[in-house]
Amino acid sequence: MKILLVEDDTVTARFIIKGLREEGFVIDHVADGREGLDLACETEFDLLIADIMLPGLNGLDLIDLLRQRGITRPVLVLSAKASVDDRVKGLMAGGDDYLVKPFAFSELVARIHSLTRRSQLIPDSQVLQVEDLTLDLSRRKATRAGQSLDLKPGEFALLEFLMRHPGRVVSKTMIMEHVWDFNFDPQTNVVESRICRLRDKVDRPFKRKLIHTIRGAGYALEVRD
Repeated sequence: MKILLVEDDTVTARFIIKGLREEGFVIDHVADGREGLDLACETEFDLLIADIMLPGLNGLDLIDLLRQRGITRPVLVLSAKASVDDRVKGLMAGGDDYLVKPFAFSELVARIHSLTRRSQLIPDSQVLQVEDLTLDLSRRKATRAGQSLDLKPGEFALLEFLMRHPGRVVSKTMIMEHVWDFNFDPQTNVVESRICRLRDKVDRPFKRKLIHTIRGAGYALEVRD
């Protein structure tokens, strides 16, 4: 999952970025509201986290302009202001949820999952399933045919991305941007090597293969006869 964080407080931003990356999220960060607006309009994100007090463009105006431009991705508003009126203003501007600073990191993660469930990016059960392959997002566990798969965070994130697009071809560029937050370099083989490692755990021990290479296009996770 790719998240855009718009937060000008350095300490808060570092706290959020470090924690969410450890949870397997891909994070882009800017400290200016105007930059956040431009980036959100140019790049596809699954969710946006925005502080209210921002230089360049405040968070409420940022959200309002995003909605005017037809960008409907969920927005989590961060603010030190805890009054009911402030929360109402954040939601009325187009925010989907409101989190008061200081906050527990576990609550931040829970709210992210709640927002993405509501936007139908994650099923209500928080479980993705293709054939006998299951990914439990809340418990961070993967199983196939009832057997537990020992996945590293990067492998879990890659499998999650593939399972969010079952039967669809995802390019190397899409994988690099949404899983590892890299700009695509045609000379690197990082995607091939990670796919190979994932296949060793997801496919190799089982008769039916789910991860397929689509020559010249990318990869697809699908059931084939």
